[in-house]
Amino acid sequence: MLESLGGNLKDALKKLAGKTVIDKAAVDELVKDLQRALIQADVNVTQVMQLSQAIKHRSLEEEPPKGTTVREHVLRIVYEELIQLVGSPVEISLSHQTILMAGLQGSGKTTSVAKIARYFQRKGTKTGVICADTFRPGAYNQIKTLCDRIHVPCYGNPEEEDARVIVRQGLSHLSGVDILIIDTQGRHALEDELIQEIIDLNDITRATHRWLVIDAALGQQAREQARRFHEAIGIDGVIITKMDGTAKGGGALSAVGETGSGIVFVGMGETIEDLEWFDPPGFISRLLGMGDLRALAERVQESLKEDEIDPNALLSGKFTLRDMYKQLEAVNRMGPLKQVMSMLPLGGMDLPAEALDGTASKMERYRIIMDSMTSKEMDDPSVISGSRVHRIARGAGGTPEEVRELLKYHKTMKRAFKGLKGGDRNMQRLMKRFSRSS
Repeated sequence: MLESLGGNLKDALKKLAGKTVIDKAAVDELVKDLQRALIQADVNVTQVMQLSQAIKHRSLEEEPPKGTTVREHVLRIVYEELIQLVGSPVEISLSHQTILMAGLQGSGKTTSVAKIARYFQRKGTKTGVICADTFRPGAYNQIKTLCDRIHVPCYGNPEEEDARVIVRQGLSHLSGVDILIIDTQGRHALEDELIQEIIDLNDITRATHRWLVIDAALGQQAREQARRFHEAIGIDGVIITKMDGTAKGGGALSAVGETGSGIVFVGMGETIEDLEWFDPPGFISRLLGMGDLRALAERVQESLKEDEIDPNALLSGKFTLRDMYKQLEAVNRMGPLKQVMSMLPLGGMDLPAEALDGTASKMERYRIIMDSMTSKEMDDPSVISGSRVHRIARGAGGTPEEVRELLKYHKTMKRAFKGLKGGDRNMQRLMKRFSRSS
């Protein structure tokens, strides 16, 4: 979804490249392209029209800052208006708090509870979970299994049918935690019984926050869901799940307007680590190809050990197989390479698909193959001849084709990272300017 929307937005802005004067025809064409991209992404039509008018007015009326190109000037306006569309960032406190989770069945709420618990755990807080979902069979077993995996205490009682009783017991059982997250039941529709139960749980827990989980695939229906929950308990944050899928997603993004709150987290994958704090400037920067260095720095800090990644090796032409060997495991812990690369300010640069095909199993296979290489081959892959390829394949229990695939992958990565060193300097300069003013 993000790739499609981001690609359409970048294509629209590329048409301004090389222009020295902002004319009405060019702005009208840009606005039509933006409207098409956002409506295709299922963003609310009224919001799209408001955003379009704002971009058109500002592009034609505001004077470009000195030293700024036409494309940079309009890009800056689009950037700022899109940030207005998705709302302000929701700051995350690490102090003592209770978070009540709401959402319909199938929205990914239970998985999101575990992901949020993991997020707070990584920040050094003592976190606990209460399972108050008495409607869905297996709900307690699911959240308990996820919590056990990350060593987070989880309270539930599968024999009890009243969620209010379970929550009262859980509050006593987990009184020593800093962050308490309560998973509530979801249904297939917004039933009165569901709404009354979550109102009661909000009163019992005196929740610090009430966060609504919305599936990115829900589309325009997300607005009604958000409105009903907000009227009941006062939603002050939204979590959007499955943002890495093919769903349009714009309906969920724009639904936050119904709550008057912002997006707290977005789910970007299936593992318990695939949750990102939603930073609107960073999110929009990524959509427009300007990267998100703040998110990248946080991902690196949380995932990598000291001295595991050498940026100079990544960006130089001396990126050897030895460098790649040291960094494969480290980069794999940061998440899919495609996500990591989206955080870099690549501008209009498109990396080859084969450079982003970094599955865990393939990376593990590559490391086994490199274990069969000599020190000279690791430092200088150019010495690997046909006979060496066959020897390496035999030592790794593989095929010559696998060895050649690894060598091709290394060349692709070397070329891609080297290209980042020069990259689109105007884009990098613009990104720095945006960061200072955001």
